[in-house]
Amino acid sequence: MFIPFNYDQINIVEGTYTPSPVKNCNNITFDFWVRSLFERAQSSIIFDLPDFWQGDVMDFWYYCLYKRGFLGVSDLTKIDREDAQRIGMCFNPVGLNGQGFYYQPTDAILSNPMLDDSLELKINEEIAIVKLTPCYMGIWDIIELYAERLSNLDNAINMSIINNKFAYILAGKTKGAVAALKKMMDKINQGIPAVFIDQRVMDDQKSKDTPFQFLQRENLKQSYLTTDQLMDYHTILNDFDAEVGIPTVPYQKRERETEYESKSKIADGLARILTWKRCLTSSLANVNRLYPELNITFSLRWENEFGEINNDRIQQLSEKNA
Repeated sequence: MFIPFNYDQINIVEGTYTPSPVKNCNNITFDFWVRSLFERAQSSIIFDLPDFWQGDVMDFWYYCLYKRGFLGVSDLTKIDREDAQRIGMCFNPVGLNGQGFYYQPTDAILSNPMLDDSLELKINEEIAIVKLTPCYMGIWDIIELYAERLSNLDNAINMSIINNKFAYILAGKTKGAVAALKKMMDKINQGIPAVFIDQRVMDDQKSKDTPFQFLQRENLKQSYLTTDQLMDYHTILNDFDAEVGIPTVPYQKRERETEYESKSKIADGLARILTWKRCLTSSLANVNRLYPELNITFSLRWENEFGEINNDRIQQLSEKNA
């Protein structure tokens, strides 16, 4: 079983969750959806990082921005400490301290196991902050909200699939009647077009009544909820995509959706990510001003080569994915 690195801390948080009978987060499907939605959200923003920050290091870049909401970029060779100079140019999660005229943080506290002691660095002088959102928060609350909904729905879909399997319910008064029913069902399931039984089996010797009982499930189609639940599953995913900047066309409305509704959905899917773009553009400008050799850039998945949102391309890809 996969055990997170900070398992003890996670166990304390989850163990004190109330109400205790409802385990919305303490299950495998919740962990699956958190991982799935995190990877899905990453597809919206494409970063161009230096070569020495590719691969696993880039994975950590995305994790810091999406989980914590911000990170610090600094050249530690300029710090008068041997342990810092050994690390050099780096990025890392940091703590924020101080308050400027516009109530923005003025200092960043960098702590890392590779450092002998924490560093307090001046923002925009010794370190630059890259933030994803205006409030210095990540999007993990969005990921966990929709992961919880999808996890609960997964359980309902599994129950629905099991409960809606059609089966005959037959009852016999005697062991002989039950054996006859089993034999008849075996022959029917073999594809035999007609099954013949002794007429005497149909009469009970004591009560003179039929020894067989048949219980039928009424309104099976009306109680079949799986199709509706699967539609809700796609609706929740579409809502999540709209939150993280993946414009989609709801598949249940494609045939009767007007052009205005389609464009409104595109605008809805871009609303939040355009705010994130503004924050990233501003903060990366500070990074590149302080450390021009990095030249970090990014683009949205739906932008063209001129940095413009291509609505036609969005419509084409979203309809293809729907």
